[in-house]
Amino acid sequence: MSEKDKGRRPQNIFQRFNHNVGVVLNGIEVSILVFCVAALAVLLITNVFARTFFQSIYFAEEISKFLVMLMTFVGVSYGVRKARHIRMGAFLDAMPPKVEKVFLIVISLVSAIVMGVMAWFSYQYLLNAMEMGHMTPALRVPTWTFYIILPIGFGLACLQYLRTIIKNLTEKDPWQSPDQQSEYEDEQIGGTPQ
Repeated sequence: MSEKDKGRRPQNIFQRFNHNVGVVLNGIEVSILVFCVAALAVLLITNVFARTFFQSIYFAEEISKFLVMLMTFVGVSYGVRKARHIRMGAFLDAMPPKVEKVFLIVISLVSAIVMGVMAWFSYQYLLNAMEMGHMTPALRVPTWTFYIILPIGFGLACLQYLRTIIKNLTEKDPWQSPDQQSEYEDEQIGGTPQ
């Protein structure tokens, strides 16, 4: 193995764990987002043709609502992992690297706590919706099935912030997110720079 390859491979157990979790989450998030966008496009285009020539698909609105919710809350986690969340980039760039790293750790910790609290409250909301027993008008499925993604999305975002903390504690340079070292770094999709 060359020195260049050694630099890229995770060295300790925390780095390996962080890397493996990232690979799994990346596959799940990207698969869900691609599926949702494709399914939403097909559903809406099909519904336009059906409405024009026959009659509207009666469940299209409910499925669309679910797909948009799924994209939104899985997208929160994806945005955190790719450092596409709101941050004070110019402020951080003006700091020395060690101070920037401390700020990134503190910001990630506070953000992880907020996402964890949001996951808890959305879980309580889900339980409340389950107790109410309301059904959707078209599909006649429990409305709480649409809300399952809320605590999952916030929980995944919390996990991504925790991964950012681990990355900053185990690496020499500051990392904006678990997968993005610098704001100006080329984004990689499927392992190839874009």
